[in-house]
Amino acid sequence: MTFVKTYIWRCKAHTSIWTGDANGKEERLITTGLLGSIRSWFEVVVRGLGGWACDPSETKCQDIKHCAVCELFGCTGWARKFRFDVLAANGDIQEKRVKTGDIFSLRFTRLRPVRDEEWALLDVTLRLIADYGAIGARTVFKPSDEPNRKDRPNHKDYGIFEIRERPKLRAMTADTIRAHARSERWRKVDDAEFSWASAQQLWVVRRRYLARQNNNGSTFNRVVGRKEPKNQGQYLRNSASTADKWLAGNQRVSKKVFSFKDPPRTFGFVKAGVVTFAEMRTRLRVVWPDLKDEEFIKGPAILSELLNTGAEKTP
Repeated sequence: MTFVKTYIWRCKAHTSIWTGDANGKEERLITTGLLGSIRSWFEVVVRGLGGWACDPSETKCQDIKHCAVCELFGCTGWARKFRFDVLAANGDIQEKRVKTGDIFSLRFTRLRPVRDEEWALLDVTLRLIADYGAIGARTVFKPSDEPNRKDRPNHKDYGIFEIRERPKLRAMTADTIRAHARSERWRKVDDAEFSWASAQQLWVVRRRYLARQNNNGSTFNRVVGRKEPKNQGQYLRNSASTADKWLAGNQRVSKKVFSFKDPPRTFGFVKAGVVTFAEMRTRLRVVWPDLKDEEFIKGPAILSELLNTGAEKTP
């Protein structure tokens, strides 16, 4: 008899989780969309540990020689090592979208050998998303404090959840996990364009959010360098800096700051030569004058905490 190994993370949704279908509707849960989001955060973790991670939309790993992310998640000529399912509270396959308050599980079933370090990296990734980030699509939507607009779809929060129960994993030191991510066996990719998508460049502020207050005021736009009046909000402010342009993004390029109202959470990224942690904190203090240094949590500290603490582990 073949022994099938599964690992399950049991979760509770604090907001709806958007994956959408081919028509952009949210009634169905599309697991490939959810898995793509997990993969993106896995890349953030691997780069944060000093490893290499390709951007599958730009740089394709192929066959045997690939990056640490493609090793687990698959690429051209190399199948994913696991099957991914989302389970409803009763244990059945979740077919409809995950809604606020739902209990659900993320199940990973091993299809081929998976190293203990890879399971550990996946666990770190899921905890990073749950405790500090967001999962799925529409996480770029911005909250609003306007009474007549705050409940509109384009101002709703999506992708926030908590992990309530985690699988038991083999004990793994931070150095062992880091060594796996940095191993010479992996393909070294030119990731200069997306090297900012790394836990080393991540920052988080909990229990605070950025939003639109009224027709002429938006703390979110003020932080990223856009004009605040609603009818000009898609434009950069006058004399916009390189940092403004990078943080604000555009129709084809994502913004680099994300904020959620309930529960409140704001996170984003910095980029060497464009905007530093200190500069980002200064921007936030324009709208949050009482922001304390310790509230602005940097990615390296988050990664260290996740590597050294967490769920029960088997010896």
